Amino acid sequence: MSDTHEMLNLRQVEAFVAAADGGSMTAGAQRLMVSQSAVSLAVAGLEDALGADLFLRHRGRGLELTAAGRELLLEARNLLADAEALRARADAIGRGLQGRLTVGCFGTGAPLVLPALMETFERRHPGVTLDFVEGSTEVLEAALLEGRCEVALMYDIGLHVALRTEVLHSAVPYALFAPEHPLAAHAEVTLAELAQHDFVALDVAPVHEHQLGLFAHAGVVPRIRYQTSSYELVRSLVARNLGFTLLISRPYGDVSYEGRPLVAVPLAGQVKPVDVVLARAPGVRPTLRARAFAAHVRELLPQLPAGVSGGGPLGSVAASVAPRP
Repeated sequence: MSDTHEMLNLRQVEAFVAAADGGSMTAGAQRLMVSQSAVSLAVAGLEDALGADLFLRHRGRGLELTAAGRELLLEARNLLADAEALRARADAIGRGLQGRLTVGCFGTGAPLVLPALMETFERRHPGVTLDFVEGSTEVLEAALLEGRCEVALMYDIGLHVALRTEVLHSAVPYALFAPEHPLAAHAEVTLAELAQHDFVALDVAPVHEHQLGLFAHAGVVPRIRYQTSSYELVRSLVARNLGFTLLISRPYGDVSYEGRPLVAVPLAGQVKPVDVVLARAPGVRPTLRARAFAAHVRELLPQLPAGVSGGGPLGSVAASVAPRP
């Protein structure tokens, strides 16, 4: 502690975390909806109380965490989470869970599972306001690590950081065809058989890598005709018999956006399933709201139709279709 013996307080810690997340005092102020000077004074007060600089100030380039700042950031997040949990416990004694909770979900898995989870959770806990973040693995990892969401539904493939994960269930990839495709009438298909036909690839990481890995494990190379980052465009191209695809999530009704029929066929052999997980940032204690949402997911997800509850690591990225040479 410095000679000022100044006591730190939660407002100072909130200002520090907001400035660190925003990259500047101004951005931190916008997050907290206070003035920039209030954030600057709070951070300076915290630095005085701790006797250490938490940021390097770069004129015109924002803030950079010092070694002390990086060391303190996780503890600061946990302190704020503990304070919020204390407030939530106090509210829960008389009024039930209160406050705001942001959850994450893969872009194309979101319309399959998130509406049901949100509607039923808010009905059970009317004091909690739910918000969501959707996107790819990288988007959700960043949201969890930066504290922009507390928990996220995602596939356990292509993770770049060591998140805390809980396996909810497993989903098995399947092949999708137009009814007139020569393999559509098969009871099951091998990857070697699929490799002899045009492939419409979902070009979203890590899904694309996972698809290619399935073929590589079988010792074959797919004949990619089109690739697109749009899940529904993949299904529409397949419905026009422009190729087959491999998917994990399966929406209600085997029809494309155009209303054309689709046929799902299981893959033959021992195809490794993909785990659907509930993830959170390592070292961060979940709030009461996050724990309640996790319990709700465990309860509700098995009640969804098997094809839908698979979710899907299919990021919501703008479509970009291009023929492959």
